[in-house]
Amino acid sequence: MADFGVAVPASAGSIGAVVTVQFTRHLHSFFPKLEGTEVRIEAATVAEAVRALEALAPGLAFYLCDELGRLRRHVNIFVNTDRVKDRRALSDPLRDGDTLWILQALSGG
Repeated sequence: MADFGVAVPASAGSIGAVVTVQFTRHLHSFFPKLEGTEVRIEAATVAEAVRALEALAPGLAFYLCDELGRLRRHVNIFVNTDRVKDRRALSDPLRDGDTLWILQALSGG
């Protein structure tokens, strides 16, 4: 598995944590650059993590969030085993060693 990621400076006044991001396979079809990689980023909050992911895979932030920056209804993000509580501002804090799990609902038949 290739190592893929970038240390993105946290916002002024915040202390970034190095976190690992895991994606469902479905996202690989839209963002093939992420397939077979371990993504590690620096971010103090989930919102900062989404911005860092956008730098790695342009378009990913809009796939996850709407025009106002709120998490889309079909997307869930977990910090370790806890679902993100703040779906509007994504202000949930991150700590070194956390794993972000990005999942989306699929429908159809």
